Amino acid sequence: MEKNKTVLSGMRPTGPLHLGHLAGALRNWIKFQDEYQCYYSIVTWHALSSEYQNSRAIKKNTFEVAADWLSIGLDPQKSTLFIQSEVKEHAELHLLLSMIIPLPWLQRVPTFKEMQKELKEKEINTYGFLGYPVLQTADILMYKANVVPVGEDQAYHLELAREITRRFNRLFGKVFPEPQMMLTEVPKLAGTDGRKMSKSFNNSINLKDSPEEIQDKISTMMTDTKRKRRKDPGNPDDCPVFTLHKAFVSKTKREEIIRGCRNAGIGCVDCKQVIIDTLIKELSSFRKKRKIYEKNPDLVWEILEQGNLKAREKARATMEEVRNKIGF
Repeated sequence: MEKNKTVLSGMRPTGPLHLGHLAGALRNWIKFQDEYQCYYSIVTWHALSSEYQNSRAIKKNTFEVAADWLSIGLDPQKSTLFIQSEVKEHAELHLLLSMIIPLPWLQRVPTFKEMQKELKEKEINTYGFLGYPVLQTADILMYKANVVPVGEDQAYHLELAREITRRFNRLFGKVFPEPQMMLTEVPKLAGTDGRKMSKSFNNSINLKDSPEEIQDKISTMMTDTKRKRRKDPGNPDDCPVFTLHKAFVSKTKREEIIRGCRNAGIGCVDCKQVIIDTLIKELSSFRKKRKIYEKNPDLVWEILEQGNLKAREKARATMEEVRNKIGF
């Protein structure tokens, strides 16, 4: 990996971040800071595509995401942390790209139909939601990102971004490098109701949760439903709580838990307490830092504005080149 390569990634401000964000993205983002030029964006326009009926919450949630990022270890001295909608060039590039995208390219995106089912309580059959991958492509190309870390569920989006990049370069001349996919393992963490942990399902264990909240949430989680009594052997593979162990408990301790579960040496209460204690300890430093940012919100907004300035400088240069290529 080379420091002269650029990474771009982002998160939607739809509420405080949870353990899934930490295990699936933030751990890698922190590591990338020492290996790449990193641009990390709070993608407010993407949030608007599904949260337009609750748009006033986006600013509050932007602060929540930024406070979580800074508290978990994203460093504004190493990475550019910025708000997507504060860099207006994203909207311009999105518009220009939308002029050259064949409609069937967007209609075949599998996540469009999947999200309609997952968010069926919301009206997302909109132009903005259908064009989500085009705006995502604009985000990537604006900073000429060489590498984009994605989980398997986002792989199709990045492949579409690569296709759009090739089409633009073919029509107007090469401006953008073709972004390379970095497939990252995204652990499937169970939420408090046993389904995939998600803000949409209101079943998440948030990074900012207090030790008491972590204790309460995990204590009530479902375990292996086939294990009826304490003396019955269990199966960790059928236990939602064990998905948390896989992501946060050391391999040695995890193997001990597996043996204890399979031979009924430990009960489900004991198993839960291990992950509760692990999470409370791992997030203790995070909680201390977050309290500082909560008491000093102006500091968070100032850090984001400094990132906005850096992002705008890069975006202006990119768009000048784009306009020249197009002939504007």
